Amino acid sequence: MAGALAGKVALVTGGARGIGRAIATKLAAAGCDVAVNYYNSADEAEALCTELRALGRRAVAIQGSVGIPDSVDEVFAEFGKHFDRLDILVSNAASGVLKPTVEMTLKHWRWCLETNALALNLLTQRALPLMKDGARVIALSSLGAQRAMPGYGFIGASKAALEALARALAQELGPRGIRVNVVSAGVVDTDALAYFPNREELLANFAARTPAGPVLTAKDVADAVYLLCLPEAAMINGHTLVVDGGFSISG
Repeated sequence: MAGALAGKVALVTGGARGIGRAIATKLAAAGCDVAVNYYNSADEAEALCTELRALGRRAVAIQGSVGIPDSVDEVFAEFGKHFDRLDILVSNAASGVLKPTVEMTLKHWRWCLETNALALNLLTQRALPLMKDGARVIALSSLGAQRAMPGYGFIGASKAALEALARALAQELGPRGIRVNVVSAGVVDTDALAYFPNREELLANFAARTPAGPVLTAKDVADAVYLLCLPEAAMINGHTLVVDGGFSISG
């Protein structure tokens, strides 16, 4: 069956696991062919592509580090072997260091900023020649862009930079019919959350203070990305859509 995004081509960075995997699956179910970017999750990326092909979609796994210009060039060179256009770019891949801000170094700063914020600009620059009126660029952020969280200082700063950059890109690319938005997610229990020393506390606090329910899933975040890709979202541009069940309004 043809979905609402039938015939579109999407590139999802960090697409092999967690939220990225859920986004790739959602877009494929809606009709998209999908390029799944990964860094060190080759088996997971290939397994996902097998699942997406079973839906009748074209799917290809592409290795690369999104914060390194030469690597992004390689990603798009490989992408170009399979697809001649790009309708949906999802900048989801992220990394960082979980330490008190006063213990951070310049190396840590560059790591966070280059992977989480600069990547959006690098990816968009490379994608533009493949994009036409109606294309979408969507970046994934987190509540740490606006809220202070223990050990999250540099990552939060990089996510705030990401959101500011997305607004600038939205202004620049809007006249070309390309919409740029951000989805900012609350606490989702993915593999990445296992690296947080206060994981259980984060989950418990989120569950206690979220009006819409105690659990936020990767699928919930993917659904929000999907909504921004629909033609009906054509006048949503430069916006950060918070998907947290109401956690951030609860004091």
